[in-house]
Order: sequence, then structure tokens, then C-alpha cells
Amino acid sequence: MFKIFNSILWSTAIVFLIGGGLYFTVKLKFIQLKFIKMFKSFKHNPNEKISPFSALTMALAARIGVGSLAGIALAIYTGGPGTVFWIWVSSIITSVNSFSESVLGIVYREKDGDVHKGGPAYYISKGLKNNTLAKIYALIIIIAYIFGFMTIQANTITTSISNYININPLIIGIILASITAYSILKGVKQIVSLTNKLVPVMGLVYVFLSIYIVVANFEQLGSILTLILKSAFDIKSFGIGIITTFIIGIQRGVFSTEAGLGSGAIASSTTDSKDAVKIGLTQVLGIYFTSFVVCTATAFIILTSDYTSLNLTNINGIEITQYALQYHLNDLGILILIFSILSFAFSTIIAGYYYGESNLKFLDKNVKKSHILILKILTVILLVIGSIIRASIIWSIVDILVAIMAVINMYAIYNLRDVVKKELNKHNKNI
Repeated sequence: MFKIFNSILWSTAIVFLIGGGLYFTVKLKFIQLKFIKMFKSFKHNPNEKISPFSALTMALAARIGVGSLAGIALAIYTGGPGTVFWIWVSSIITSVNSFSESVLGIVYREKDGDVHKGGPAYYISKGLKNNTLAKIYALIIIIAYIFGFMTIQANTITTSISNYININPLIIGIILASITAYSILKGVKQIVSLTNKLVPVMGLVYVFLSIYIVVANFEQLGSILTLILKSAFDIKSFGIGIITTFIIGIQRGVFSTEAGLGSGAIASSTTDSKDAVKIGLTQVLGIYFTSFVVCTATAFIILTSDYTSLNLTNINGIEITQYALQYHLNDLGILILIFSILSFAFSTIIAGYYYGESNLKFLDKNVKKSHILILKILTVILLVIGSIIRASIIWSIVDILVAIMAVINMYAIYNLRDVVKKELNKHNKNI
């Protein structure tokens, strides 16, 4: 019954995400393919305390978590290599959703002391004049990130370390929770500062590692690409087989890039920049980096190993990536993965916490500091719980919450489509 409900919900979410992406692609004249504009959008104004690049690193910190390492592995293991193709396709189509939500995030954001706050809850409330739906979304994103996304990050960290070192996962969870507590107690500027430093480093290390493995296995590149395409359009499994591969590919693609969920708009809203289109373009570039660089690198590392020999239960996904890296680099691969997991997952945790705090402030405009402190304490406790709970339970909860977020957010940005178009027209006139 649970699987049927999840399938129906995700089928609906895919219609909203892909349908909305195709609509905005045409309406905004293929804005997600304007690469020169994307790179120009990084130009920094010295007067901006939080630059577009800083907002992007926060969004990337949330995106490049275990979805790019464990999620892709899980997709390949359960849906086959063809899921990688559908992840690529969905990223191109849905990236325009991320552009649209980021533009709306800037248009409808509010001041929060000396910084800004915003996101879907704000543009649903102020743009659609639907405060009830806005509160529902805000509550869901708090649950999704604090109870879901962050616990799966903690679970992945503990799984990757405890599989290699004989140490109680609870101890790892307590250490992780303690480090996180120190970070989030410093506030949004500290979170932005941390992600500014962590994201570029972790991204470069993982990319260089992937390039090394690609070069070492270059003769397999053609056969791997062929395998991905054949699996994506496997005539023998036409029907249920292709549908399963397609749905799993979209699910994991959305989980990795978060395009269309609205979370990118929360990060975008923190910047001091007033150019909504410029911020939207930086977020599109972030989607491409996550999907075509990090996720593709993970897929290639796995597909060039003999991962099919694994027989796993209660699967997190990271076990597959861990096995593949050890296959290519022996114990060095495990150590690099642990470093990558710690960097990726930790940055996702602190960015995800901010998403929760931002939406708590929406639910209660006069939220007391004591209530925010309670949220921080709850976050720390859940990280410990996440380190020891079954991974399959967390993934099931996260999948449902992501689908609901996607449906609500896509409904909102579609109804505010004229605002997005107006901002794009204004931007084009000024350049």
C-alpha cells in the first residue's frame, strides 16, 4: 500500500516537474541554455555582503550531499544504468524551474536583520495570497530537511565510516552532532562562510579524483555510455521496465539537484544582489554542476567497477560507491570517500538547517530566540538518531516529502509565471 501511494505521488510530481519545466523552457526562451549569461552572473559587487556566488555555494552545499554519492548509486542499483540518462534529461528540463523559483525568491524576499530571507513560503504567501498553502509548505520543508535530508546525511556518514573502521555508529553520530551544534549556533553568516569554504574544496577534490579514474579506465568510456543509453531505452523491458527506470532516474535526479523543490530559492534569497535573473542563472549553473559533473562522476566510478556482484539489504547507497572506489583505488579510495562524505554531508546538514530555520521564521514572524534554540537542539538530537536508524526508513520518508514539496512549489511558480517573465524582460532591457 505504501509503495502504491509513493508511486502515485511521484507520478504526479513528475508531471508537475517535467511539464512545468517544458512550459517554462518555451516561455522563457530556453534561458537554461544561455551559458555565457550564466558565467557573467558571477560578477561580484563589492557592496554585497552575501554575493550570488555565496548564495550558490549554500545551494550547492544542500544539493551536493549524499544524493550525489549515495542517491546515484541507489538509482543505478535499483533502476539500472539507464537511470543516469534520465537524470541528465531531467536536469536540463527542470533547471528552468530552479531559475524561476530563484527569481521569485528575490522578488518576494524580506529583510531579516542585516540579511535577507525568502523562498516558496514567502512567494506563495505574498504572490499567490495563499497563506494557508504557504504555511503547509513551510511546515513540510522543516520536516523534510530537519527530519529527512539531514538524518540521511548523518546515516551516510556513519555508514561509510563504520563500514571501514570498527566504531559504534552512535559515537560517530554524537561527534557529528557536536560539530554541527557549534556551526549552527553561529547563525546564517557563519553558515554561508562555511559553505563558501567547503563547497569549492570538496567539489575540486571529487572532480580530480573522478578525472583520474576516467583516464585510468578511458577504454571503457564508450561502452559505459552505450550501456546507459541501451538501459534507458531497453526494448526488452518496454513498459514497466522503462517506466521504473524513468521514475527512479527522475526521483534521484530531483533529490540530487533539488530543481523544482523551492529550496534553491531559500538560498538565493540570502544574497544582497537585486538582480533576480542573475541569481536565477547562477542557480541553473549549480544544477548542471551537480548533475553533469558530480553525479556523472559517481555513476562512472560505479559503472566501471563490478558493483553487480554486491548483494545488499537495508541499502543506503553509499556502500556501492564505497565498494567502487575501493575497487579502483584500494584503501586510498575509501579514505577519499570518507573525506568527501564528511565534506558533502556536513555542508548539506548546515545548509539544510538554515532552510528549516528560515521557514520557522515564516511560520512565526515574531519567533523567539528560545524557539530557534529548540530547533537547533532538535536538529542535533535527530542527527544522532539518524546515525543509527535504518536507512530504508529514512529514504522512504524523504521520497514522499520531496514529491509533496515539488507539487506545491511547481503549482506556485506556474501561477506566478508572469512575474518571472516580467523580471526576465526587465533584465534583458538593462543589458
